[in-house]
Amino acid sequence: MPRKSESDAGARLTGTQSIERALTLLREIAAHNRGGSRLLDLATRTGLQRPTVHRMLKCLATEDMVQQDPDTHRYFLGPMVFELGLTATPRFNLREVCLPALTRIAEATGDTVFLTQRSGLDSVCLDRREGTFPIKTFTLEIGMRRPLGVGTGSLAILSALPEEEIQKAVAANAGRLPEYGLNPGNLLAQVKRSQKLGYAMREVPGIAGVRSVGQALRNQSGIAFAALSVSTITSRMSEKRATEVAQLLKSESRQIERQLASGSEHR
Repeated sequence: MPRKSESDAGARLTGTQSIERALTLLREIAAHNRGGSRLLDLATRTGLQRPTVHRMLKCLATEDMVQQDPDTHRYFLGPMVFELGLTATPRFNLREVCLPALTRIAEATGDTVFLTQRSGLDSVCLDRREGTFPIKTFTLEIGMRRPLGVGTGSLAILSALPEEEIQKAVAANAGRLPEYGLNPGNLLAQVKRSQKLGYAMREVPGIAGVRSVGQALRNQSGIAFAALSVSTITSRMSEKRATEVAQLLKSESRQIERQLASGSEHR
């Protein structure tokens, strides 16, 4: 009997590890879904062996969770992920609740506004709205996943977390930050600056001539879980205008928080 129990425990551990690895792969594919990911890239970023990654991708592809481009051999999220997302939408109405605010901000500023939500050690772009200014700054695609602190809305979320949680998140993502021109030291410096300002403001990493301002959304416990941000060309976002945009974002954020706290739209 003890041997059977130990065997069962080992099987459960192996099963849990497989699920964790599959989810890690899906997150990495999601983070680079616009251009796709090579097998080698996925193995490098996840730290898994190439044969392991290949086996798991084959299984995920069978279930339509991922798909491979026959020409480039790059992997992308599959249609089943989209279908699961549609099924989950009615329970999580953040996009619906925030849509009026996104529209108002885009109309008021003329620039592109983004809604970003925290997802563990990452942030995900949930929605965006374009303003009327002719030069667009599409710094984020809807569904794009990046490490927490990469992107201005994501930085606003990170900066509003408890200090211990900030340190843990930055340390956990340390190996992923260089891909975005960051390291733990300069990211933590940006966090401190954001905390001092009361909002996040930065030049967008990897995109010359673009500046963004972000404001965190908090739940009833005061914990940051999402953010609103506005992106535009640097010449349109002076320090003075950044302060004005930040005030607009703060006003809209507080309104969203009150609506969510009422319990009528978000559980």
